[in-house]
Amino acid sequence: MKGARLRLWPQSLGGQLIALLLASLVLAQVASLWLFAGERRGALADLARQGLAQRTASLVELIEATPGNLHTQVVETVSSPFLTYWIADRPSVGKSGDGWADRQLSSLISEELGGNREIHADVSRVVLPPRRHSHSADHHDGDEDDEEEEDARPGRRNSGWFGFWRQPRQSLTLNASVSLADGNWLNMAGRFRLPYRSLTPLFLSIMVMGLAVVLVVAFTVRRLTRPLRDLSRAADRLGRGEDVESLPVSGPLEIQGTIHAFNVMQDRLSRFVRDRTRMLAAISHDLRTPITSLRIRAEFIEDEENRDKIIATLEEMQRMTEATLAFAREDGTNEAPVEVDLGDYLDAMAEDYRAMGQDVSFTPPESRIVLTCRPLSLKRAVRNILDNAIRYGERARMDLAARGGEAVITIADDGPGIPEARLKDVFEPFVRLEESRSEETGGIGLGLAIARSVVHALGGTLTLANGPQKGIVATIALPVSLTS
Repeated sequence: MKGARLRLWPQSLGGQLIALLLASLVLAQVASLWLFAGERRGALADLARQGLAQRTASLVELIEATPGNLHTQVVETVSSPFLTYWIADRPSVGKSGDGWADRQLSSLISEELGGNREIHADVSRVVLPPRRHSHSADHHDGDEDDEEEEDARPGRRNSGWFGFWRQPRQSLTLNASVSLADGNWLNMAGRFRLPYRSLTPLFLSIMVMGLAVVLVVAFTVRRLTRPLRDLSRAADRLGRGEDVESLPVSGPLEIQGTIHAFNVMQDRLSRFVRDRTRMLAAISHDLRTPITSLRIRAEFIEDEENRDKIIATLEEMQRMTEATLAFAREDGTNEAPVEVDLGDYLDAMAEDYRAMGQDVSFTPPESRIVLTCRPLSLKRAVRNILDNAIRYGERARMDLAARGGEAVITIADDGPGIPEARLKDVFEPFVRLEESRSEETGGIGLGLAIARSVVHALGGTLTLANGPQKGIVATIALPVSLTS
């Protein structure tokens, strides 16, 4: 479950930015609705109380100015299904409520009427007028009951998809009793329905703004991250040893600084490699001449035993010079990278060894693997490992497979293996576990160092491990492609 939750969060910069902005937008809209909806309902309630106070004060003045036999007709004419007036000898609201809204309603009616008139107000409970007062009142009461029942039926007004986004209505009850000049009381019972709190405007607003955010952020992030994608591809190519041209400096200031630093770095690295190559080439050229001269002079030594030893030493010096130069210069540096079918390439290499009488087998991959690399450099690295496997283990088993975006080449032998403590030492230049330095028992200790240097230049890794029973297992992992 934890992994599933993590996968829901986008991994790209643009996706994360869009998700954060949309979450902030939704939270801001919900908070705004919660704040302003309450203010709107409060304003409507205040307006209802003010209207009721003015209407009640006008009715009191009208009743006191008309004959008593018309009072019933007047209050029935003024009443409505949601606001009923009636005259009684005692108040329907025996005592004013203690709340702020009760005091406000009483104060509003008092301000409209003026004078010292007794007023009771209560907005916290429902007061129904007596049905016996008139047929009209009964009709009104029935309407109110019908409306209450209609609101109580949940599927009536809020049915369907649209009703899902609307909150149920709430009623505002306003009750008051005002003393009249003749000693009677004008009673009032009102119930006002506040408007629906609909979520549809909020939903539509979030949809419009969310769509705008996605479009703007997607376009902006794509434009801003294009230089980063170019930089990532250039860094991968540089790590593979390819020649990389200077990238155009573009994008925001921070990205421009990064691209400029990369251009300076790759220029310095290229210049360093070129200078080192030229220096070692000059040293190699200068050493070849004295070594050749010494060998010619050694041929004139009469003592045959000393002559052979000197010549053998000079030949070893020559091999060390050539191998050191090859290790430092990496002969394949100027080789252009090309696409290679790795399975066919390694199979042909194994066939060449079998043609020379060597026991080398190859297991092809389940599917075709195409790798962009320098073929000659890769061949040199693989051959160095195969040569060691044949020299120390008499046979080599080569395998190729695709794992996690990498091409994995495995070479195993049946040799005596390497002590665990020295598995990393054999990659160091001129390190040999066999100390005789004889060509028959090994080279000069540069084969694995060169192989690892080549693999690293291709952006891969080379590791050694002892086999489950015997021998050594060399693993070359090369990236098939760069995920940008």
